[in-house]
Amino acid sequence: MTQTDDFGAELADFVRRVGELKAARALPRDEHLAVLDAALFELRHVADTLWPRYERLKAAAPNAPSPDRQERQERHLLKALLQRLPMPVVLVDKDTVVRRMNFAATGLTGVRAGYATGRPLSALLSPGDRGALRSQAAAVARGEGDRSLPVHLQQRPDERLLATLTALRPPDEPHPAVLVVLQTGVSAGAAPSGGRPRSAGAVAVGRRRPALPDLVETTGHAERLDLVDAMTTALLSVAPGDPEAALERAARVLHERFADWVVADTVAGRPMKRSLVLGPGGPGDEALVQALAGQDPADCALVMEAARGGSASLQVRPEDTDAFGQDPAGDPVLVRADVTSLLCVPLTAPGDNGAPGPVQGVLTLFRTGARRAFSMAEGQVMDLMSRHAALAMRRPASPRRADGYSSG
Repeated sequence: MTQTDDFGAELADFVRRVGELKAARALPRDEHLAVLDAALFELRHVADTLWPRYERLKAAAPNAPSPDRQERQERHLLKALLQRLPMPVVLVDKDTVVRRMNFAATGLTGVRAGYATGRPLSALLSPGDRGALRSQAAAVARGEGDRSLPVHLQQRPDERLLATLTALRPPDEPHPAVLVVLQTGVSAGAAPSGGRPRSAGAVAVGRRRPALPDLVETTGHAERLDLVDAMTTALLSVAPGDPEAALERAARVLHERFADWVVADTVAGRPMKRSLVLGPGGPGDEALVQALAGQDPADCALVMEAARGGSASLQVRPEDTDAFGQDPAGDPVLVRADVTSLLCVPLTAPGDNGAPGPVQGVLTLFRTGARRAFSMAEGQVMDLMSRHAALAMRRPASPRRADGYSSG
């Protein structure tokens, strides 16, 4: 790492710490003294360390060109592409230590990318496959060509995977890396790519036993189906032509069962207005409920972005603590409510021509404390329910005849 990169990393850490100190404004007043001491320490660190280092770097390279913006954008694009690939992909070094792992690989292995980074990929395999993977990765890193071998995950020993290894040369790095692609559903007689024979110890003999169902995944799927059923039942029971009642009914279905906090905003009228706020009901929560009920939705960047663009947002450990505005005391709402994950979903249904219709409202859901964060599967289910809610909100009132009976 160059001196500039080292300085940039230290500066990024400083910015992160300042953000944490900013969020600490919501702490009780008797804890503010410790926060003040930490802020003074950070200021001294800038004056005594960061600023002199910046002056030295500036004097050493007065004409150094700034990093090329297009190159940075391409690197970000490649990182995003790696993460979104539908096939499990892991970037490791010659010792199989994980450097990056995409979403599909985390789903396959059941290991979070943050936990896997810095640990050997071979540790996730069955003991008989670990040495083979380390040997083949070292050979690929030495430039001896691509190769494949069958492996088994330690948690799923009956499922055969095909690991394909190829060498990569990351820019500005002296040593090559190894890209590992994991493929499922490999039969016992399948030959690895490149025609290389498998070692006898890497091939399991016998019939593959059927995989047992994942109880946690099955239970979660059943819970999501029950939630969709409850939402559909509630929306169908609302009289047509009453969008406010439909929005309130949807919010009450989601409260406590799906989220600790539910905030509903109506977009159909101009300007937007806050329709309903439902909180956990714990000590001190009632004051925050009243504060949110009186909040202008225009002060919530998340809500305005959803209302304008019609796109949902799922965040775990939100970085921008001011994204949902501040309470009357100036404290970030996300900090005061101890929000650990959130979903902000616009209520939009397709129009007559199939194009997205206007946004009818916005539902913002918070999970707090130790409750499990929102998952991608739950985000997809919420997207489905948001369309149902939007259809219920824009249903016209049924015409009535003079004798009081509907014309239908």
